[in-house]
Amino acid sequence: MKLALFDLDHTLIPFDSGMAWTRFLVARGVLPADAETVYLGYCQQYVDGTLDIRELHRVSVAPLASFGMATLRKWAAEFEAEIEPRVPGQMRALVRKHQEAGHLCAIVTATTRFIAEPFGRVFGVADVLATRSLVIDDTLDGDIDGDPCFGVHKLAHVNEWLALRGTRLDALEQSWFYSDSASDLPLLEAVSDPVVVAPDQRLRAHALKAGWTVIERS
Repeated sequence: MKLALFDLDHTLIPFDSGMAWTRFLVARGVLPADAETVYLGYCQQYVDGTLDIRELHRVSVAPLASFGMATLRKWAAEFEAEIEPRVPGQMRALVRKHQEAGHLCAIVTATTRFIAEPFGRVFGVADVLATRSLVIDDTLDGDIDGDPCFGVHKLAHVNEWLALRGTRLDALEQSWFYSDSASDLPLLEAVSDPVVVAPDQRLRAHALKAGWTVIERS
């Protein structure tokens, strides 16, 4: 078996999916006009290390806690139609190349699952490994269900998913992982063919030193 894994934000797409979702909800009057600024503030705190990923998830989904999952799924379908034209042809072609070669493909992202799944449908990738929001009584609780799909946990999510298929990452014939971020080093170092896409400064330096393939955006 050959496997191709893809990070989402700033890898398959050249933007932040959470910000795109926030803008989508602001445009529909679901969130207040300042929601984008508030979201950016939380993201900056996260980058600065003053807000961990669980708290970032909690504050991000809190405004949606009063809506049921049926409503969120309806919005997600509308969101899918809106973001579909923004997906780069370069990355569509990359995913399609792996699919046509018969490789098992999956998107592996720290993004909240109900935001990431529309992108999976746009790319035609059925398997989306993402951070799962805890749902209680058909509404978002605010907490993460299990571990976030981030850092070393991203590797764990992949191994758990492969275990359901009766295999493991180090047993595969060949495996690729595409990412832009140094936070994905645990999974990048676990595959046979790590590929970095328009990488951040730290990841670029690591990739050049290790001799990894670097893809720039066209």
